[in-house]
Amino acid sequence: MSVSSVSNATAAVSQSASTSTSEAMSMDYDSFLQLLVTQMKNQDPTEPTDMAEQMSQLASFSNVEQNIQTNTKLDSVLSQLYVNQSTSLVGKTITTADDITGVVKSVGIYTDGVVATLEDGSNVLVGPGVTIS
Repeated sequence: MSVSSVSNATAAVSQSASTSTSEAMSMDYDSFLQLLVTQMKNQDPTEPTDMAEQMSQLASFSNVEQNIQTNTKLDSVLSQLYVNQSTSLVGKTITTADDITGVVKSVGIYTDGVVATLEDGSNVLVGPGVTIS
């Protein structure tokens, strides 16, 4: 296998990492497996690569994939927590550290967390410094 082939394959893997996180991680894992198979097919029989090193790389990449799946599940749990929290806020009074006070009219769930819309139309991010009564 030529150095330019490995460099091109490595560049393709690096470039795919710039796409969305879940798609990129799936593509990177598939690309890694394709690169591993290609490397094994094209290695020099008189100087084979160290199998222990290849297995170590595969195990490391497997750990990264497991961490990504764990993070995805944690994001799901966090989203469910936001939903449960938001249902109890409607109709309650919120006071912020900036002295914004009002009754919650509706609630939206965003990547930042739970955003409460007050009856006067202002939005408040529910988090530290917010009192709910």
